Amino acid sequence: MSLISQAKIWAKSLKRDIVALWLAARDPRVPWHAKAVAGAVAAYALSPVDLIPDFIPVLGYLDDIIIVPLGILLAVRLIPPPLMAELRAQAAERAERPVSRTGLIFILAVWACCIIFLIRALL
Repeated sequence: MSLISQAKIWAKSLKRDIVALWLAARDPRVPWHAKAVAGAVAAYALSPVDLIPDFIPVLGYLDDIIIVPLGILLAVRLIPPPLMAELRAQAAERAERPVSRTGLIFILAVWACCIIFLIRALL
């Protein structure tokens, strides 16, 4: 298996685990300390705001390459393995669901209206 295909598989598993951690943060069977770590890691991974901005050369991507995977590893270790396997299955099932194109169009329309309003207000 080539390095690129291994990296793609690893990236898919990280994406699945982030969704599983988001589900874990909301699951009543997960211990409170694991919920806190899982929620923080999922929020950081899904947030558009980074600890180190991406425009800073090299350092900007280090948090995405190091901090997020280490946080996922810590959170996964805090969640009981059978429960984590169940949450991963739920996350994989959610990934197979169809995406709402109507929702995307609505959000883009709202952003377009905001930009138009801002341009008109400035002129």
